[in-house]
Amino acid sequence: MDLEKPPARHQSHATSEGCLVVAIRLPVRIVALVVVVPVRMVWDAVVVSGRFLNDVVLRSVGRGLLWLAKVLVGWPLVGLWRYVVVPGARLLGWLGRVLLVVPVVWLYRYVLTPAGHGLAWLYARVLTPVGRAVGWLVWWSVVVPVGWLYEWVLAPVGRAFAWCVRGALSGAGVVAYWVARVLLVLPALAVWRWVLVPVGRVLGVVVREVGEALGHAWRIAGRISLVVGRFLAGLFRWVFVEPVRWVYRTVLTPVGHVVRDVLLRPVAEAARAVARVSRQALAAARETVRQARADVRRTLAGVLGVPRERDGAAGREPMPLDTRTLERSTTALTKITKD
Repeated sequence: MDLEKPPARHQSHATSEGCLVVAIRLPVRIVALVVVVPVRMVWDAVVVSGRFLNDVVLRSVGRGLLWLAKVLVGWPLVGLWRYVVVPGARLLGWLGRVLLVVPVVWLYRYVLTPAGHGLAWLYARVLTPVGRAVGWLVWWSVVVPVGWLYEWVLAPVGRAFAWCVRGALSGAGVVAYWVARVLLVLPALAVWRWVLVPVGRVLGVVVREVGEALGHAWRIAGRISLVVGRFLAGLFRWVFVEPVRWVYRTVLTPVGHVVRDVLLRPVAEAARAVARVSRQALAAARETVRQARADVRRTLAGVLGVPRERDGAAGREPMPLDTRTLERSTTALTKITKD
């Protein structure tokens, strides 16, 4: 039975594993680097694009959809809950209380409780004595004879039968144990120790080296991708951003200042002056028309012999200080022209 003993440790195991590692590591790392670098660069590009898309598009779209969902779903549901479901639930609760709870309480209080009290009295006064009498009869007529039969007849017979069966099963179990041990356990143990364990060690070394190579290649690809990204960012900055910034600072800003100071600001001031003069002219014209209407009214009053109300028109229509009167020869328009 040498198969049950653990195998001796060979000193050449470490040496063979070291040779295997050296033979696998360099090719695997080269292949992993060649395969992983494009994947890492594509991954970094996808990550940058996803962040840009999330910051610029998806958040705005998400906020719009959230507001739309709130308007189309949230507010109608709140209104439905507040003005339909809650009043309906209150109405159903009131109907359930009136139609179900009150009749059930009345039935329990005035029907079931008296009936229960009657059944309790019947159980205590009638069923309990009858049950005790029946139990005493069953105990002495059935239980005691059956117990005696079990203790003095069935138990000895059962013990003898169990001893026989236990002996038979013990012999059969020993035979089956040795047959299974010789035919199954020892071959399986040999296959495990001399085939599966060495193969597993070799596969473990291969898997470990492949994993380390992929990790190393992934880190190198990340550095390469970072360098390429910084180069492209710098190229975009010096090819597009810096010229646009220079044109904006050097050309567009001075031109905008010149256009603002030479053209837009004088035009705006002239427009404001024209608007101010137009407002003043319109005010003077309205005041002239008002004074002419008052003069016509006073003239008609003198021709018709109607007594003139003293200072009536002045009381109805206040005269500004800068308007033309009968005593003054200047008008608001004349004053604006002089100014």
